[in-house]
Amino acid sequence: MTLDSTDLFGAVSDRRIVPVLVPMPAPRAYSYVVPDGMAVEPGSIVQVPLGPRLVVGVVWDGADDGTVDPKKLKPIEKVFDCPPLTSEMRAFLDWVAAYTVTPPGLVARMALRAPTAFDPEPMVEALRLTDQRPERMTSARERVIAAASDGFSWTRSGLAHAAGVSSSVVDGLTAQGAFEAVFMPPPPVVAPPDPDFTAPRLEGAQKDAAADLLAAVEEGRFSVSLIDGITGSGKTEVYFEAIAATLRAGKQVLILLPEIALTASFLERFQDRFGSKPAEWHSDLAPRTREKVWRQVTTGTVRVVAGARSALFLPFEDLGLIIVDEEHDPAYKQEDRVFYNARDMAVVRGRISGFPVVLVSATPSVESRVNGEVGRYRPIHLPTRFGDAALPHLGVVDMRRHPPERGGFLSPVLLNQIGKAIGRGEQALLFLNRRGYAPLTLCRVCGHRFQCPDCSSWLVEHRFRGQIQCHHCGYSERTPEACPECGTLDHLVACGPGVERIAEEVDRHFPEARTIVLSSDLMGVKRLRLELEAIARGEADIVIGTQLVAKGHNFPLMTLVGIVDADLGLANGDPRAAERTFQLLSQVTGRAGRTGLKSLGLLQTYQPQHPVMQAIVSGDSDAFYEREINERERAALPPFGRLASIIVSADTRNDAESHARGLRMAAPRVDGISILGPAEAPLALIRGRHRFRLLVHGRRNSDMQAFVKAMIAGGPKEKGSISVQLDIDPQSFL
Repeated sequence: MTLDSTDLFGAVSDRRIVPVLVPMPAPRAYSYVVPDGMAVEPGSIVQVPLGPRLVVGVVWDGADDGTVDPKKLKPIEKVFDCPPLTSEMRAFLDWVAAYTVTPPGLVARMALRAPTAFDPEPMVEALRLTDQRPERMTSARERVIAAASDGFSWTRSGLAHAAGVSSSVVDGLTAQGAFEAVFMPPPPVVAPPDPDFTAPRLEGAQKDAAADLLAAVEEGRFSVSLIDGITGSGKTEVYFEAIAATLRAGKQVLILLPEIALTASFLERFQDRFGSKPAEWHSDLAPRTREKVWRQVTTGTVRVVAGARSALFLPFEDLGLIIVDEEHDPAYKQEDRVFYNARDMAVVRGRISGFPVVLVSATPSVESRVNGEVGRYRPIHLPTRFGDAALPHLGVVDMRRHPPERGGFLSPVLLNQIGKAIGRGEQALLFLNRRGYAPLTLCRVCGHRFQCPDCSSWLVEHRFRGQIQCHHCGYSERTPEACPECGTLDHLVACGPGVERIAEEVDRHFPEARTIVLSSDLMGVKRLRLELEAIARGEADIVIGTQLVAKGHNFPLMTLVGIVDADLGLANGDPRAAERTFQLLSQVTGRAGRTGLKSLGLLQTYQPQHPVMQAIVSGDSDAFYEREINERERAALPPFGRLASIIVSADTRNDAESHARGLRMAAPRVDGISILGPAEAPLALIRGRHRFRLLVHGRRNSDMQAFVKAMIAGGPKEKGSISVQLDIDPQSFL
């Protein structure tokens, strides 16, 4: 639309002025002049001058505040030819900015992640059959003409492939007038999914769960359903029915996955059900593919997107359903620039736009579990595995009674079961959530420990690569032969196990077994997908992996899962430590016996009576959740209270500490809100920056955002190297 002085936008004299949100940490939109003849509206994506640069921005809601002389305002340079951001999308971005206490421009930038996609994709040159025929016909030419006689236009390469000829045959026919050049719209990134491509295979509890979910979708309004089903219960097939119903209604679907780059099996299952794969959205996509996906999402060409957390900010034309798979996964929390939890923001996006949201997990977060119990979410429970496949028998290995051999980390009990499993032609999985060979290397003579020069963390030995490396900043050096402190040769010792060290121990005991180590630092995404496919085909006997193996993979021959160090996640002060350990170990043991084979899960632990171990082994997850919820409620921790984390970092320890103390002194006195700290963060030094931490604790109804903003506004200003990071609802306490 064309603006005039009567529009919602501000106007001074005959100059039309609009607010434009630019992708920078400014507290509000800037004002720009709309040149004569240019049509813009709220949500229009534009190019504007910002200092010496031209940047992309979004025309925002509201009027000019009149504080700037209109003669000093710069004009909008260009309006991109793409659909504007909808009013619901703009409201969502505003909500995220206000909730996370983030400048709105930084949030809007997440919706504008493909700047070269703002202009329409170029048309594709194609060929269409004419009435002319060449004087000399060959069998190859006849095949080309037969293939093109359907009346459709073809690309040159597509027609050659369909006819089984070389492109030169097509070129020869074109030169003799048999084809004329036409232009077609660019092809879609993926074919449109067919909701009726394959009839669903649902049974028993799945049918009931699908019926409950379809009822929520067909209501056509905002609701949140929580599918809580044990591993292998068919949760994916159930929410596929909600996707099918949404597609039949002509709306788009977003499926959030914690590790989209690792879920080739999910994409194949989707294709089996709907006849085509969903469009992917994650950081490993090629830039050109990202541009095409972004553009086709905005125009509605792409109907389903499966993506990582950033896909939540894609500007869909008509989004009608969000699925959050593995909703408990910590990967949904972003802790860079804009700190947000994609699971929670998905619920907000559904509420603002008025469509249903489905959360899915075998081990729901405590927050979601409580929301289901009090009626905020609609609980849908799947208590049995699909096809009546039996759950693995679970047991603990008390490492005090069955210790490993000297220098080893695998109990004789676990080693015995590994031998039995591979002897039957089945597979064993050993899980240890620790990359590399050993987490610490020290000198036996002087006690020197190898520490990162820029972080307060030990250097992890990666023996396969011959390096010791910091997993926080990436610093690495060649594994030394002598101690740098005392100079002694051959007295460096690796302390503790990583997956590489477990692989070394496995090779000693089972030299003939085919062993694969799965760890994110050993391979890229493509190779990892190939390894996962090889495991699924039975081309490995023993798999040793980090948390990558807990991400919903289906290994048909996996009948033994061994947790090498079940106590690992409990050894810190994180209030979510018990919950996360329970979730991770439950997910890992759930990899066993998914196709009906008799299976076993063993947890090596020095704390066999710990409530987490007992809950996993007994299968009584309800008792674990009840205990965990009661403890949270007594301590007023989320979801019964609120937390906000403030990290102050600087080049020197003194600067970070004094600034943090200044913020503490500036905090307003508010009933029901208290502050802990400042204190050095558990990771007190990262990338050469010293870190101090404040933790704000409040009641459930506390206005945490207002409190934090008042503290920042009244405290010392950031200067020099000082940086302040705010995290509402923190997940990490490091």
